[in-house]
Amino acid sequence: MTYCVGMLVEEGLAMIADTRTNAGVDNISSYRKLHVFKTPGERILAVATAGNLSVTQTALAMVAEGVKLPDSTGPETLETAPSLFRAAQILGHAMAMVRATINTPASPTADALNVNASMLLGGQIGGGKMGLYLIYGQGNFIECGADTPYLQIGELKYGKPILDRALHDYTPLSEAVKLGLISFDSTIRSNIAVGPPLDLIVIPRDGLTGMERRIDADDPYFRDLGRRWSEALAAAHKAMPDPTWLDLTPTKTARMKAVT
Repeated sequence: MTYCVGMLVEEGLAMIADTRTNAGVDNISSYRKLHVFKTPGERILAVATAGNLSVTQTALAMVAEGVKLPDSTGPETLETAPSLFRAAQILGHAMAMVRATINTPASPTADALNVNASMLLGGQIGGGKMGLYLIYGQGNFIECGADTPYLQIGELKYGKPILDRALHDYTPLSEAVKLGLISFDSTIRSNIAVGPPLDLIVIPRDGLTGMERRIDADDPYFRDLGRRWSEALAAAHKAMPDPTWLDLTPTKTARMKAVT
């Protein structure tokens, strides 16, 4: 499994993906799951993948060679897509084609292989608007909106609470990156299927450029962030009042033990 998140705020876009792939506790490896496609001054797109690795890798390979959509006159790629919406259609079509091939009754793996997969596509093309899409394995997709300015794929439940509480469309981009890394720290602590190194890209709005970084397990900032977050959580819950309705005086406690 994996965890990927994309955060779209007024200042721009940040996407983070882990690299862990496992087929059991004794078969763990790392693969890059954040892929960047860019033409300087013209477009920058980032694709994060989760789920069946063979499905996502095959779909990306198909897109690199060119995918012919039902309404197109010839093969299209992410480098030639006229809009981000069209790029999402290209990726979705490729994903659906791969799944259909694997699920064919004649395929020897049709009954045994879990072909669940999904992708995040974010970025900006030319004078178009910046956007973020979640593409499902069936080929359909949804777009990120201002009310919930993030999308996740993979093991999303552990990192979701911090984003729900703290991330807004007006959150500064640097703050969004910090929140995204905190969501990864929480996920890594709770799920062995997610782990470093992490790949990060930050794309300022209308800049058509991106800053990429790989964050290893011993990255000083990431380790310090995790430590500070743990300490802040411990201090916060200790500062909160105990339940007013819970009477645990020594006499009461002894009486409760006697009853049980």
